[in-house]
Amino acid sequence: MAALLSAQQQPTSPRNSISPPSPPGRPATTLRHARSAGRPSALPTGQPEAHLHRWGLVPSWAKDPAIGNRLINARAETVASKPAFRHAFKERRCLVLADGFYEWHREGTRKQPYHIRLRDGRPFAFAGLWEHWEGKEAAIDSCTLLTTTPNEVMRPLHDRMPVILSAAEYDQWLDCRRQDVEPLQAILRPYPGDDLIAYPVSPQVNNPAHDSSECLIPLR
Repeated sequence: MAALLSAQQQPTSPRNSISPPSPPGRPATTLRHARSAGRPSALPTGQPEAHLHRWGLVPSWAKDPAIGNRLINARAETVASKPAFRHAFKERRCLVLADGFYEWHREGTRKQPYHIRLRDGRPFAFAGLWEHWEGKEAAIDSCTLLTTTPNEVMRPLHDRMPVILSAAEYDQWLDCRRQDVEPLQAILRPYPGDDLIAYPVSPQVNNPAHDSSECLIPLR
């Protein structure tokens, strides 16, 4: 399964900054199982497929897709019971691919952005959920990220962090035949590795229009 994180599996060019709601042309790259014929579930039918999803979950029952602006994250502790997420938690789980993410820490009167990645720069996968929404004039595939309590690296920056799954957990998360809540929530824990690093970067990442590699350069 780890091989699925190779660059060849990603259906778009690399992006250095994605902010919700994802700008047109800068959706999140996900891996998920194809929908079964005649229903929107994601049951295993072979290897997962790469897809593009707008960040900010738009449930299929939503009247207004703007709801996605408020559903960018789902708390691991309550995702199985919240109306906006519980159906996707059962039937539409996905991996959201990345090799880093940003978090902001208040320092005096300003918020300093930090870039967080694995020490060796290898890609990884967040635990995510996806939905398919259809309106009169458009259809939207969207996703949200699961969050949990912070680990030692993230605790000084924020009281939450995205769930980073290990490669050994990918199959369990993607297989939506597995619907027992307890074993699924057991893997939605803080990243346990000691190879996560965080460093301050330029405030230009605060502007969603900026998507250059300069967003990743450490501040001196």
